[in-house]
Parts: sequence; structure tokens; C-alpha cells
Amino acid sequence: MLALRLARGGQPLVQLRRLLVAAASAGTGFLLLCTLGYALGHPDASAGSVLRLVWCVAPVAATVYFAVAVARTDPGTRPRPGLSAIGLGHGRLMAISATTTALSTVLGSMLALLFFLHLRGDLTGMPFDGAASQFLAADQPLPLPAALTLLAMVPIAASVATALVLRPRGGKPGRTGRYSRAAARSGAVRTGRHAVGAQAAGGAHEARAEQAEGPTAAAGPDGGVLDAPQLFAPQTAPGGLPWGAAVLAAGLAVETYASRSDSASGPALPGGFVGGPAGVLVGWALTAVGLALAGPAITYVCGRLLQAARPGALRLLAGRVLQTEARRIGQPLGVVCAVASGAYAMATLYAGVRPDFGPLTALGALLVAGCTLLTLVTAAVEARQARADTTAALLRLGAPATMLRSAAGLRVGALLAVFGPLTWVVAELAALPLAR
Repeated sequence: MLALRLARGGQPLVQLRRLLVAAASAGTGFLLLCTLGYALGHPDASAGSVLRLVWCVAPVAATVYFAVAVARTDPGTRPRPGLSAIGLGHGRLMAISATTTALSTVLGSMLALLFFLHLRGDLTGMPFDGAASQFLAADQPLPLPAALTLLAMVPIAASVATALVLRPRGGKPGRTGRYSRAAARSGAVRTGRHAVGAQAAGGAHEARAEQAEGPTAAAGPDGGVLDAPQLFAPQTAPGGLPWGAAVLAAGLAVETYASRSDSASGPALPGGFVGGPAGVLVGWALTAVGLALAGPAITYVCGRLLQAARPGALRLLAGRVLQTEARRIGQPLGVVCAVASGAYAMATLYAGVRPDFGPLTALGALLVAGCTLLTLVTAAVEARQARADTTAALLRLGAPATMLRSAAGLRVGALLAVFGPLTWVVAELAALPLAR
């Protein structure tokens, strides 16, 4: 009940993200039900039915990935001071986030079931009743347990993934946390002593004391103390670049080796694409995983490059922000790079031939591309929310707003300059073995 109330009382932007999750779940659920309809209409073609079900793995994974990203940015389930006293600790908030995600995805699955039944002609009252009755095997009774099992895949996977990502991390505060709190208390004590000294000795003594002490602290939005030199402290580099490069190279090698075999022996791609060996599909999957693993490290390297060669305040600010947000936006960037490279490779491969795209193929491609792009946008929103206090502190310290906008544009330009050529190179290498 609490999860339902939080879902109803969210802001319009939060509700929009949840509706997008429901729409993605509806599209994925409809693809799964169409696979069931194909299996009912072709009982002898079990291999084709299994292949269509396997091809639904990509939309399911993209939908779950997007649902987890939306759950991470939900302000209604974010830990706040005092919530543990009323029984809303980290574990309870994690359960509420998983329940909210399950509600959004279940709503989409139910919409998919209603649309599927209308296309089959089982339900009436809409203009397109029975429009796809022959394709969806309307003459066969629909096995309700099988349909519900397929529709439950996305809600279960999304809620479990949300619970795993947002699970509370155990452990006591380390030395860094105790040192930060002690430093904040000592800074506040020093600030109070200087204020008392200034009242006793006058304005001149206050100015000399502030000049001797230096710009040590700035007041935070919650009344705390923000240390100005620690606003953008250097972050440790993510360690996924070697693994990502290895998996990427393995994927390209598997794809090259598999492309030498007979293409007729492989599974036929949906939508009228030319058939290919199964190893090519495995190679594409490994390539996508490698780019996702290497994305945070590449983003961190972009931040280091921005700070190279005696940087000014603008490049230093943009580079430090990229280093801080490398783990948050790097993986979605890698996934978008993988999807874009796959689309470019397919466009290059079929430059002279126009494959017959079916509606289900177009829907699957739209789901994968749309969910990955929306996940990247959601991760950018989460990163902006995470640095909101730091941005406010910089504005109070006198940083102009134009410099912050210029730093944001510089970050986007640096990411495009690095990930754009990387996407093109990976796409060319992936399409080269198949074009022969």
C-alpha cells in the first residue's frame, strides 16, 4: 500500500518515467505473446518458435535495464535522515522500489495482454478486433498459464534486478567517513570561534583571521560544511577497461571465425534478414558486453584527457565531473555504443539490399534502441541529481552559471569525440567478416 501511495504521489517527471517503463514492458510482453501465437499456429516448427523466443531476450534485457535505471532515480524511495526511525530503512526502501517497479511492469504486461486478445478477436469493442487472427492462431485456444508465464518474465526480472542493485550494503563507516564528520565538526567549531573573535576585536581582526585561515569551508544546503578543495576530489579509475577490451576482441574474433562457415546452416534472422551462423550472434553479444564493461573506464579517460596540458578552470571542472560520474554514465554509454554499432553494421551490410522489415522486427528494434537511449538519459538525470548540492555550493562560492553550462557542453563534446569514432570502428570490424 505504501508503494502504491508513493507511486501515485510522484512528480510529473517521475510519473512519465514510470509510464515509459510500462510502455516498454507492454511492447516486450506483446512480442512474447506473438511468439506464443506463432507456436500455436505452427506446432510442427518448434525450432522456429524457440528461435523467436530467443530473439525476445534482447528486448527483455533492454526493458529490465531501463526499469532498474528508473528505479535508481526515483526520489520517493531515496534514503533520507529520520526514515529509519519510523521503520523505513535501506532494506524497506529497497523493497518499496522493487514493488513500484513491479507495479509499472505489470501494468504494461496487462496492456499487452489486452491488445493481444483484441488482435486475436477474443475481445471485441475496438476497430482492430481480429486484425491479426490468422497470424496469432485465433482458431486455437489460448493457453492461459503459458501466456501468464511469458507476461510474468519482465515484472519478475525487473523487480529482482532492482532489489539486487538497490540492496543495502553492509559494513560500518570507515576511516574516511569518521574523518569527514570530524573535519566537519572541527570546521564548524573554527567558524564559530572566528565569529566570536570578530565580534570581540572588530572587522579588521575578522578580515585578518579569514585571510590567515583561508577558504576552508562553505555551508551546505542542509546546514553542513562543504570543503571547497574536496568538491571535486579525484576518483579512482574504474577497472573494467582490460576486461572490456578482452571481451570485445573475443566477440570480434568469434564473429570472424563463425562467418567463414556456411551461412545457410545458421538461424534465419527475423524480418527477412539473410541467415547466418549462430556464432555471429554470439560474437555480437560478446561485443556488446565488452563495450558495456569498458564504458566507465573510457569515460574516466575522457575526463583525464580534458585535464591534460595545464587545464584552466573550465576544463578542470569538466574533467573532474566526468571522472566522478564515470561509473554512473559510462555503462549506459557503452550499451548505447554497442546498439549504435550494431545498427550501423546492419545498415552497411544491407546497403544495396532492402530487407523486408516486419512489424515485430521493427517493434523489437524500437524497444532495444529506445530503452538504451532512455537509460542513458535517466543516468544523466541521476548524475545531475547527485551533484545538485555541489553545483549549488559552486554557485554560492561565486562560479558563474555560464561556466557550468560551458563545462556541460565540453563534457558532451568530449564523449562524442571519443565514443563516436569507437562506435564506427567497432561497427566496421563487425560488418567486415559478414560482407565477404
